[in-house]
Amino acid sequence: MPVLEGILERITYRNDENDFTVAKLMPSDNHELVTIVGVFPTVSSGQSLKLEGQWVNSPKYGKQFKVESFESIIPKTLVGVERYLGSGCIKGIGAVTAKRLISCFGLEVLEVIEKYPDRLCQVEGIGEKKAEMISRGYEEQKDIREVMIFLQAHEVTPGLAVKIYRHYGRDTLKIIRENPYRLAELTGIGFKTADKIALKLGMDPRSSHRIKAAIQFVLWEGASQGHVFLPEEEVFQKIQCLFAEEEIKIPLMAEQIQALVKAKEVFIELEPAGEHRLIYLAPFYHAERGVAHRFLDLKAWQQSLNQSMEMFKMDSDYNLTPQQHQALSKALEEGVLIITGGPGTGKTTTIKALIDLFEKNNLQVTLSAPTGRAARRMSEAAGREAKTIHRLLEYSYQEGEFRFQRNEEKPLKTEVLIVDEVSMVDLLLMYHLLKALPLGSKLILVGDIDQLPSVGAGNVLRSLIGSGVIPVVTLDRIFRQARESLIIVNAHRINQGEFPKTNEKNKDFYFIQEDDPEKINQIILDLCRFRIPGYLNVDPLDDIQVITPMRRTLVGVENLNKLMQESLNPPFRGKKEILSGGETFRLGDKVMQIRNNYQKEVYNGDIGKIADINTEEGELTVTYPDLTGCREVQYSFNELDELVLSYAISVHKSQGSEYPVVILPLITQHFLLLQRNLVYTGITRARKLVVVVGTKKALSIALRNNRVEERHTLLGERLLFRGS
Repeated sequence: MPVLEGILERITYRNDENDFTVAKLMPSDNHELVTIVGVFPTVSSGQSLKLEGQWVNSPKYGKQFKVESFESIIPKTLVGVERYLGSGCIKGIGAVTAKRLISCFGLEVLEVIEKYPDRLCQVEGIGEKKAEMISRGYEEQKDIREVMIFLQAHEVTPGLAVKIYRHYGRDTLKIIRENPYRLAELTGIGFKTADKIALKLGMDPRSSHRIKAAIQFVLWEGASQGHVFLPEEEVFQKIQCLFAEEEIKIPLMAEQIQALVKAKEVFIELEPAGEHRLIYLAPFYHAERGVAHRFLDLKAWQQSLNQSMEMFKMDSDYNLTPQQHQALSKALEEGVLIITGGPGTGKTTTIKALIDLFEKNNLQVTLSAPTGRAARRMSEAAGREAKTIHRLLEYSYQEGEFRFQRNEEKPLKTEVLIVDEVSMVDLLLMYHLLKALPLGSKLILVGDIDQLPSVGAGNVLRSLIGSGVIPVVTLDRIFRQARESLIIVNAHRINQGEFPKTNEKNKDFYFIQEDDPEKINQIILDLCRFRIPGYLNVDPLDDIQVITPMRRTLVGVENLNKLMQESLNPPFRGKKEILSGGETFRLGDKVMQIRNNYQKEVYNGDIGKIADINTEEGELTVTYPDLTGCREVQYSFNELDELVLSYAISVHKSQGSEYPVVILPLITQHFLLLQRNLVYTGITRARKLVVVVGTKKALSIALRNNRVEERHTLLGERLLFRGS
């Protein structure tokens, strides 16, 4: 197979989804740039590479070297070493530091970094801390190369190899050799990739390890789709689909399910009718039973208070509806209460009145919400601190793992807990919250049952209300001031399946008819840059949020982000940017955190702005809004897979947030996700203006589709049958 060595001059194209890359390489044996194509996401300009592949002739692009495998090699010249170090691949070294290192150590520099890192302090600008960072970064590069060579031999793409290494670190090869099925723990890798590696390493196709891993994978996949358990027949069917080319008998699968039951990793329940067996992963089994028991215990411990409601009405400045008065009265009587209602029905006012009422009774009140954005909104509305549930429960790294520090043994110190945006709380998080709440405390849950359900497993708010066991007050009267907003009026119309009122003069809800996806994108760009800022005097980046149902269509999250970045934050000479994982991050870009990072205290869905890109330190800084203004969070370049552009986001990612302006594209290509509660959730994110761009046909499809997402859960039944 032909081999090509040289220095990577520049990357001309990289695909976000699969890390397919087109680049220019200067070969070692001549001085004419060649085009290389393939999948190699870890490389950057200036690196020396050894490539294996084939020469091909593209009718459109001419002669290219098609890369099948590659490795990063140590350059042999001063220029090569300097470019390698200055490429940004080693944290702590940028172009300036690379030049200083070469000037001080010459060709010995790599040996110094590897074996004598203390000597790095001889170089101007390098102290002990930075020397340690450089040494650690160099070791990491070596480890990555070793892991990638091993995994490529087992037909794992470089992109997946990097993801695996970042998850397991220096233990990667040890973990893979001991149990390759642990790779299925990683998002985006899954059972099939792990299985492929395992079989290549000699795993018996009918081994117990393989079938147990398949059972657990199928159950976790079900949880990622919102299911707390799966019926046994569905588990068998999904495993047979995984092993489509092989015949795995049902008795063999049943035997391994029983082995997992014996190990208490899986639990089996009979459905209420007693006909079908239901398979639970242990965390969800304990959580569902625990949530039911804790709610029933809290309800049984109810403590009625003696505060006179008549006196409260006279003494307060609140103009409360009968339903709001009912909520306050129930809150005095019950240990647990759910308050639900749509926008404009006074949930926020009710929360403020409840705080006032409980404090008149000398009770300590704690406020919480599932996300940072929802907690900030609650704090602003209530005029006092609200914490995320994770922060309230002191989720932190202890003894080698992340865990909640507040629990039954160390409960919360509160007498009343009010939780907002409860529709977003999944089963596991609710379980941890309830475990930390002392019996005798009052629990008030506030949410909108018509919003999309939680991203995690379960449908807690709907199950609680549907059971009829927990007291519920529904706020359904729209306040006069709210009725003046078409956003509020239309939210309720959409919730009833009625077509929204649009395009009324000086109102806040507009519909632009267009069915061509490319024209829709141009309309969105025009709205963001010119029309809406001119109409409302808002900032295109800070105040306007595009929310779209799908990710991978022309009018989806990924394509819109590229177009909007080019339009709202284009490149120009001197503006810093970095390419990571196929995505360009540029100074000033609007970005979103896509998973919880408790060490940095940034959470899935938090939106900020890139404030600095430091190639010397290998760090990118994002500013996130908080109650005191903004705070800065640093990311090393190898942590950038936690960030995505967020000029456009999905409806699910928008839950719990509010934006001054929302633009919502709706076209029939979004057919799979056109549901009433999705449109309802999208438009209720806006405070000042909603613009829907698309077709009335797509909107009509969504309005007619009121099918609530069915999730396998027995929480409601357990509440009815006393937690059993």
